[in-house]
Amino acid sequence: MIRKPSAGDVSEPEWFKSSYSDSSSSSECVEVAAAPGAVLVRDSKHTQGPQLAFSEAQWATFVTYTSKP
Repeated sequence: MIRKPSAGDVSEPEWFKSSYSDSSSSSECVEVAAAPGAVLVRDSKHTQGPQLAFSEAQWATFVTYTSKP
């Protein structure tokens, strides 16, 4: 994944997309941000919409599961 720093308020999460996102359709992706004790996920098409929050352990399990061949 590639992190792109944002120039926003320090209290705002720093959102980023996977470097594997389809660049031909940049609006169809999820964004991820680290928060204290959690990983946040949102729809890149609706950045002001709802967000999901996962514990660090839940996120690690998800990433391990999705990265298996």
